[in-house]
Amino acid sequence: MTIPLQALLWFTCWTLGIATVGIGAWRVGNVLLGKARPNAFPADTPHGPDWYRRVMRAHLNCVENLGPFAALVLVGNAVGVTDGTFATLAQIVVAARMAQTVAHISSGRSLVVNIRFTFFLTQLVCFASMAVILLRHG
Repeated sequence: MTIPLQALLWFTCWTLGIATVGIGAWRVGNVLLGKARPNAFPADTPHGPDWYRRVMRAHLNCVENLGPFAALVLVGNAVGVTDGTFATLAQIVVAARMAQTVAHISSGRSLVVNIRFTFFLTQLVCFASMAVILLRHG
């Protein structure tokens, strides 16, 4: 498996982990303890403590960026661009995504939001750079 494909797998596992541990465990725990009904978590209504709402938003951020990252990695794999700078950028994307998620979940303070944005911007720069590499290759 190429480094970019490994990075894509890590990104996917991270996204699923946030959903399972951060969202699913809290919901299931509340239902099993009788604190909430299974239908007490409508998507269009804020519910849960502040940290839980941050986890939900962090998970949505992962989902929103997984598609573009997957497209870049899969196109790279299809055309044989799988090493060098392209591979390094893919690894940076995953590291920045994980750091952004941790920052997102940890606090809503302005300083942390700025740190979180820096990690997001890092990902966007990597996405753009990966796209440029693919366009130049093709």
